[in-house]
Amino acid sequence: MAFAPYMTAALSGATRRQLSHWRRTDGSSGAVLVPEVSAFRPILYSFRDVVALRTCVFLRKDSSLQRIRRAIANLRSLGELDHLSEYKLVSDNDSIVLVKDESAVDLVKRSGQYVMAEMSEVLRPFVNKSNIEIPALFRPRDRIAVSPEIRSGHPVIAGTRVPYEKVAELLQDGVPMESVHDYYPAVDAAAAQDAYEFAQYVDIWRDQRRQQGAA
Repeated sequence: MAFAPYMTAALSGATRRQLSHWRRTDGSSGAVLVPEVSAFRPILYSFRDVVALRTCVFLRKDSSLQRIRRAIANLRSLGELDHLSEYKLVSDNDSIVLVKDESAVDLVKRSGQYVMAEMSEVLRPFVNKSNIEIPALFRPRDRIAVSPEIRSGHPVIAGTRVPYEKVAELLQDGVPMESVHDYYPAVDAAAAQDAYEFAQYVDIWRDQRRQQGAA
């Protein structure tokens, strides 16, 4: 499964403009993240990209983009060349630190400073710099699930393989929530409601294409 920019934005919390900006190099600094699937139109991101971008959005609450770029550049200079999603990066409002194997390396200012933070903070709901609440990555709604093991991470009705948008489209076409199970027996009215609400949330990020230009 490859993620289009609008879905990448919805799951990571990065705006369409940020996605475009973060793909570009900045002087001597490299790109924050180059899409793993396709860096050329059509732009397509991987699930690992979504996790990495979510980390960047989480860091962006307390750190400047320049600091994040510097931290990534220093991470690479240390020989850490794996995908960015493989690393636990945390901010202490003054620097960005790589936490690894119960030790930490400051990537911006003070070498060796230890900061304890769990990767789960990035995966749980948080409010981004634009004051938008970004839902939990693996459970963006109570009955909507995201798992790389199911449809390669595309959001589905929890406990099924039914894509959320298929259910949302039924409601948009006038099918009552109570009747969705006639089409998808495993989907009850509550799950249909969550699918509809999540589709509305995703549309916020999809509409950024018209508001900000194509990413």
